[in-house]
Amino acid sequence: MSLTRVHNFSVSLDGFATGEPQSREAPFGHAGGRLHEWMMATRSWRELAGLPAADVAAGTTGVDHAFADRFAPGIGAEVMGAHKFGPPGWQDDPGWTGWWGPNPPFHTPTFVLTHHPREPLEMEGGTTFHFLDASPEEALRRAREAAHGLDVRIGGGPSVVRDFLAAGLVDHLHVVVVPILLGRGTRLWDGLEGLESGYAVQATASPSGVTHVTFERQ
Repeated sequence: MSLTRVHNFSVSLDGFATGEPQSREAPFGHAGGRLHEWMMATRSWRELAGLPAADVAAGTTGVDHAFADRFAPGIGAEVMGAHKFGPPGWQDDPGWTGWWGPNPPFHTPTFVLTHHPREPLEMEGGTTFHFLDASPEEALRRAREAAHGLDVRIGGGPSVVRDFLAAGLVDHLHVVVVPILLGRGTRLWDGLEGLESGYAVQATASPSGVTHVTFERQ
């Protein structure tokens, strides 16, 4: 059976994966872009984002690049939460198509968990958004069907990743601890006491200052 994977999921030292308040102007609230600067600097992510060749060539190629490069290979579908797809209230805007422009970086069927389902949205580059009101188990079943034997990525936000972890549905978890303190927002780890006991855990420090922590199901 295909694996369920989480990649490049950044949290602050105090465990917050997003700040507040979230809005169209500030997708991560008061955190701004600080949680993801390490990733945006990598050659791998710049290439995936379709940046010009000169910008790609200027990207980093060290530890952060090596981890970021694992985001796409072997993935056949993604599941994400409503707050990753858009700011509060996007469900009331029929013209909202996500943060990523006409060619999102997923390139697979992507399942958005929302209490306001709508018709599928086909984008450029192979991404089609499907909007589901479903449990983690049902969403994963649908995503696996669409992935045709490839792995399924759980893309976030923190509430969705936490729900899939609590349900025991995550095989590989890659968390990036960023050396900032946010103090408020949405935390990843709440309610997951003892999670590490079911995983083999490794940590890799990066010269950028972040620490990559991987959890592999035992």
